[in-house]
Amino acid sequence: MAWTVQAIAERLDGVVEGEGAAEIHGVAGLREAEPGELSFLAHPRYQSWLAATQASAVLVARDWAGVCPCAAIRVEQPEAAFAEAAAWWAPPPAPPVRGIHPTAILGQDAQVAPDAGIGPFCVLGDGVRIGAKSVVEAHCVLGAGTVIGEQCHLYPLVSTREGTRIGNRTVIHNGAVLGSDGFGYERTASGWKKIPQIGIVVVGDDVEIGANVTIDRARFGRTVIGNGVKLDNLVQVAHNCRVGDNAAIAAQVGLAGSALLGAGVQFGGQAGCAGHLRVGDGAVVAGRGGVTKDVPAGEFVSDFPAIPHAKARRLHAHVARLPAMKKTLDALEARLRALEQRSEGTAS
Repeated sequence: MAWTVQAIAERLDGVVEGEGAAEIHGVAGLREAEPGELSFLAHPRYQSWLAATQASAVLVARDWAGVCPCAAIRVEQPEAAFAEAAAWWAPPPAPPVRGIHPTAILGQDAQVAPDAGIGPFCVLGDGVRIGAKSVVEAHCVLGAGTVIGEQCHLYPLVSTREGTRIGNRTVIHNGAVLGSDGFGYERTASGWKKIPQIGIVVVGDDVEIGANVTIDRARFGRTVIGNGVKLDNLVQVAHNCRVGDNAAIAAQVGLAGSALLGAGVQFGGQAGCAGHLRVGDGAVVAGRGGVTKDVPAGEFVSDFPAIPHAKARRLHAHVARLPAMKKTLDALEARLRALEQRSEGTAS
């Protein structure tokens, strides 16, 4: 499928500057784009990439001021417009799973809605409930008593342990594990003694859980993932954590046991939070930030241990100046020694 630059601009409520008749047959990033492809400028700091792009058209902001080597389409939000355009060339989705595949194994009293789909080689434990229009793809294992709401989608190799509860319209990607035992042990004279993990995991509505995410069952009570939460790949949520509604957590984040994250909290990649701490509503933890004490609502923290981001930037700026400061200090020490030697010579 191909569209002219002008046609794309009209569909995105944009204005063309440059050649509007050129045909576009796909999308790509500024550095990867080839002739015939559409790209976008998300931020002025990528201007050097724009200058070298091979794209035939680029989406830019309406108030952008710069030079574009190809046709420019001015829109309100270039990144959002690009996402919309990318969907036009997206490959068709895989055929939906319908019905219960003959290789699936269902435990006693397992109930699957008539319009739900269970893929090949799935195992549903006793008492599992699958809601209307939900899809469980191949090789998923759902422990006894797992409850999945309506219009959910579990990709292949998802596992849930017993008692896990998942709300409506939730998406769980390949290899995620919900309800595995929390890391709970007591040290004794003879070694580590396991503490029984008898709680469950509860996931809200409209949640998306990335590939290979692990969410531990509570030691007692519940580990809770609120409504609208987005978890990137390889996130670890320990036992008895609570993640507030609409939080967003990037890849490789680790939350220790009983960490409490408020609504709208954001964690950057590889950040972490120690156990039994509270991160207030709307707080942001930058990538690789290490939370070692409570974070107030709305605070932006970074570094390890995590401190207010503005303070962290000042500290890093000082560290960057240390070589020059040492050079200055060495020169001052040399001058001081010279003055002392002259003073001693005069005194003698």
